Amino acid sequence: MNIIRALVLVGIAALSTTVSAVNAKANPPAKLSIKQAQSIALDIAPGVVVDAEYEQESGAWRYSFDIRQGQRIHEIGVDANSGKIVEDSYEALDAKD
Repeated sequence: MNIIRALVLVGIAALSTTVSAVNAKANPPAKLSIKQAQSIALDIAPGVVVDAEYEQESGAWRYSFDIRQGQRIHEIGVDANSGKIVEDSYEALDAKD
């Protein structure tokens, strides 16, 4: 019984390590923090951030912010490494992504 518990624990530890390694590859660290990127986005598009994501798009990692401005959403994409604006678009408040 103790051997089975030990094997289960070893399996869980190995799986946890594997999942951590996959997540590290899936989401590489960015040079900018999300707070720094949000500050850049809000300088361009003042309002209330209603959604924020760290995502890969077109091969590059970026932060994407949906900023509510009255009856519209202003979407700002900020390159996660350079801080450059890579998207600046609008959509209706009730639009589906």
